Amino acid sequence: MSENTRGRKRIFLIHATPLAMSPINEAFARLWPEAELCNLLEDSLPRDLSNAGHLTTALKERFMSLAGYAQGAGADAILFTCSAFGEAIDLCKGALSIPVLKPNEAMLEEALDHGGRIALLATFAPSIDSISEEIKAAVELRQTKVTVQFVPGAMAALQALDTARHDQLVSEMVGSIADADVICFAQFSMTTAASLCMARTDKPVLTTPDSAVRKLRHILGEGGHVK
Repeated sequence: MSENTRGRKRIFLIHATPLAMSPINEAFARLWPEAELCNLLEDSLPRDLSNAGHLTTALKERFMSLAGYAQGAGADAILFTCSAFGEAIDLCKGALSIPVLKPNEAMLEEALDHGGRIALLATFAPSIDSISEEIKAAVELRQTKVTVQFVPGAMAALQALDTARHDQLVSEMVGSIADADVICFAQFSMTTAASLCMARTDKPVLTTPDSAVRKLRHILGEGGHVK
């Protein structure tokens, strides 16, 4: 039973980088301010994934431990915010009795409603394999064309606290996309570029944080669809 006795839904946000924390907390503040947020950060995960070169059994077990801790602490739902660990998150989904969301699943569901051509932009190269597998599962029953494009240099700029350069690089990539019905951002940390990108294209631009908050609010019965 949840330890949250104040009537608010307790959402655990599990992060592998501090860069994801501000975008998702800001999205909740806009779209579901009543939710009680709990942030867990384990920022050695991306480094260990890069060093290992693949998602090891040990890394999967660490995800299970994080998810188990969140459930034991009274989480009503868990949202993972790093897109490079899809297989590990799937294990958590199967093991826990509460909703567990992968970073991109809600956004991909929304994207499929916009048409059959999806352009997905990523700034963290190790996440591309995981994202590609997630997309394949999401679109296998639909006639959908998905292209995944890496934005070189954007993550390095963000890590150097040069948000303007990061946003410029992402928006330049968006401006070059012609064959798409909708454009999606693969990383939570890309959200800062959204407004600039929307000014560079007439196509819908979806961000992972907003889509995730809308889905969580819906599945937990807190207000249905939120604009």
